[in-house]
Amino acid sequence: MLSQPTFVPVGTQATVKSLTPEEMEAIGIEIFFCNTYHLYLRPGDKAVKKFGGLHEFTRWHGQLITDSGGFQVFSLAKDHNGAGSLIKITEDGVEFRSHLDGSLHFFTPERSLQIQHNLVADYIIAFDECTPYPATKQYAQKALDRTHRWAIRSLNEHKKLNQKLNQDLKLYGVIQGSYYKDLRQQSAKFICDQNFDAIAIGGISVGEPKDKMREAVSYALPIALKTKKPIHLLGVGEIDDLFDFFGQGVTSMDCTLPTRMARGGQFLNRTGNIKHDVRGKFKNQIMNAKYKFDQTPLDPQCHCPTCQKYDKAYLHHLFKTQELLGYRLMTIHNLSFMINTTQQIRDALKDGTFDKLKYNWLGRK
Repeated sequence: MLSQPTFVPVGTQATVKSLTPEEMEAIGIEIFFCNTYHLYLRPGDKAVKKFGGLHEFTRWHGQLITDSGGFQVFSLAKDHNGAGSLIKITEDGVEFRSHLDGSLHFFTPERSLQIQHNLVADYIIAFDECTPYPATKQYAQKALDRTHRWAIRSLNEHKKLNQKLNQDLKLYGVIQGSYYKDLRQQSAKFICDQNFDAIAIGGISVGEPKDKMREAVSYALPIALKTKKPIHLLGVGEIDDLFDFFGQGVTSMDCTLPTRMARGGQFLNRTGNIKHDVRGKFKNQIMNAKYKFDQTPLDPQCHCPTCQKYDKAYLHHLFKTQELLGYRLMTIHNLSFMINTTQQIRDALKDGTFDKLKYNWLGRK
């Protein structure tokens, strides 16, 4: 299991966009996150199983984690009552229509686990109901109760499949409860009392403001920490999040932000001015005119292949002309920045200098 702070890039379609497995390994990526919903639709979990599972299919020899498909399925709903045009929630599971061709599908906790066992990632996630923001407390309670019933069904199916298929996949149980303190604590206690291998905190990135996300985590995290199990934050991963949550004992986080930013021309760097960096969340836009003749690297302190060989002027040109190489080079840099920052946090936590490191980055404890 993941035992120390780990940033997990997202590879929705079994690929971290634009990078080869060799490039990912070279910049220190240890694990990435694949999306069950998308792989179920294309190429299909049975096809991936036939190919030998995701590791063989992708030629990636590091670790992999898959989600339950729940986030993508529930994101098809229009509102928190589940009354969307593409989904229908029942006690048994969720009926939904593919965003690709409108075909009808049905996910139950058992089906989600079966799909994930076919994909054969190292770590998998129990099927849960993702409650968007905002949600009434009445609905949040109803969704939470259903998530807990689904958690038990997921756990039971997982045990059967591990034994039947001679696998040793590790299962995360998911804490939900929207942004209500009592519901979050209720969910944390329930999930942590079950025999899951690890704990995930979910439903904290479905439209709510960042302060609400932090509150939701604060309600659940103290309870989860008592289990001494790995704790994963689903869909969280800005620079300040790495410091705040890894510093509190979270084990891993996944986020699309670094790769999504890279494709839009945004690069992560430190200017040396704490107020500037924190205000801009360490982000700068390479297509700004000031970079047209700038022959300095994206970040002079970065040792990634992009920063070691290329300058801002060339990357500015690549993005202005929409050359694909620009997306690749920027993705390499942004992910390297995240991995390197996480490694600094690991080292500082071990040697007792974390508070100093955090202050040097964020200007606060």
